[in-house]
Amino acid sequence: MNSEIRNLEPKQLWNKFADLNAVPRASKKEAQVIAFMKDFGKKLNLETIEDEVGNVIIKKPATPGMEDRETIVMQSHLDMVHQKNADTHFDFETQGIEMYVDGDWVRAKGTTLGADNGLGVATIMAILESTDIPHPAIEALFTIDEETGMTGAMGLKGGLLEGKILLNLDTEEDDEIGVGCAGGVDVTATRSYKEEETPEFKIGFSVTVKGLQGGHSGMQIHEGLGNANKILNRLLFDGFENFGLRISEIDGGSLRNAIPRESKALVAIDAIHEEAFKAEMAEHANEIKAELKTMEPDMEIVISNIETPKKVMDLGVQEGLTRALYAALNGVYRMSADIPDLVETSNNIARVIVKDGQVKIACLTRSSVESSKWDLANMLRATFELTGCEVEFSGDYPGWKPNMDSAILKVLDNLYEKMNGQKAHVAACHAGLECGILGQNYPEMDMISFGPNIKGAHSPDERAQISSAQKYWKFVLEILKQIPEKQN
Repeated sequence: MNSEIRNLEPKQLWNKFADLNAVPRASKKEAQVIAFMKDFGKKLNLETIEDEVGNVIIKKPATPGMEDRETIVMQSHLDMVHQKNADTHFDFETQGIEMYVDGDWVRAKGTTLGADNGLGVATIMAILESTDIPHPAIEALFTIDEETGMTGAMGLKGGLLEGKILLNLDTEEDDEIGVGCAGGVDVTATRSYKEEETPEFKIGFSVTVKGLQGGHSGMQIHEGLGNANKILNRLLFDGFENFGLRISEIDGGSLRNAIPRESKALVAIDAIHEEAFKAEMAEHANEIKAELKTMEPDMEIVISNIETPKKVMDLGVQEGLTRALYAALNGVYRMSADIPDLVETSNNIARVIVKDGQVKIACLTRSSVESSKWDLANMLRATFELTGCEVEFSGDYPGWKPNMDSAILKVLDNLYEKMNGQKAHVAACHAGLECGILGQNYPEMDMISFGPNIKGAHSPDERAQISSAQKYWKFVLEILKQIPEKQN
């Protein structure tokens, strides 16, 4: 129950998180949460602005005695990834997230939790509402559409903010101080095909891959998690040669920034091969489960008889599609040569749709090095163009180059060690943070990123650690006290 969440400590943080999670806030559908945030600012009698693209800025003066400190920008994004388990009945457009406590973790019932980046938003709200937390002048920046294009950050114009320091609250490890991130580009391959009447003497089957963990396509791309689209394609790959398999439909994955958990195909095979088909699919399924048993213990591969599909895709296009999906890189392309254990460049084959004469394959390519990002994007382009697809690049955004001489980094680094008795992990991440984009119009702004422990972001297994949130909240309050004085 959400009332259980409201009694967690620190109550200021969890109550604001519960308020926020009652508001639907899917990427590109943020109207309700924009109105919610504007109303919140106005009720506090604070200057509240909505810019041209829907970002909300709320300004709060410094508390007494802190007027001589630099103005800070506290920034988080309003939108969240909407994912749910197949057996969960939930309407993200009308319902608030249903949360519960599981030991030291807060989870949602069968859906994403929205801790990414809702805990950051809730932190800023709690500070804006507070009457007893010392802080310098604050410009609270709540951006939209971070998860599916970062159009909020891209649309934020220069001159709206005066702050010289930006605290981004979108890191998901509480011992990490973020100083850099990957950029990204959406790679989309499309083509049309001729639908054909299903040949005679065929029978229908559905082939379903499900029960995978899913997860963040940047932060978790190196973990060896299964990609349902790649696994399904592996099962279908030699189907025509062996069983006369013809594809009618494919529906796999969901959002570009989520590793696909489920993928399903409707196919027709030669009736004479029914038993052999079932046996070979079972054999392949067991092989794949054995390969992935450590990372994907709950994976299921289900082969079911269905009514024979009336239409199938053109055979030549089918063969090209399955080969292109097999060849297209999914996962890590290159590790960083400069920062230990950092993924430099990767790709996620996020969405595959085959239906009604149209093929669509949606990928998200990430890299902290622009030339490497485009190298991989062009590799994918070449792979899909060889099968007759048209390939489009869109949603390109830059990475955030680390500044190891950052003044605010020194503040956080020293403060973390003093409070915790050990050094923080200062690192760049293989996710898309908005800092790189915001820095284009605010190049002089000193930026840093941090946050509480959040696991399984972008999946229904998303969870936020209660003890970590307490540690993080104390860190935030101390940071606010340590903001340096204004420079003349």
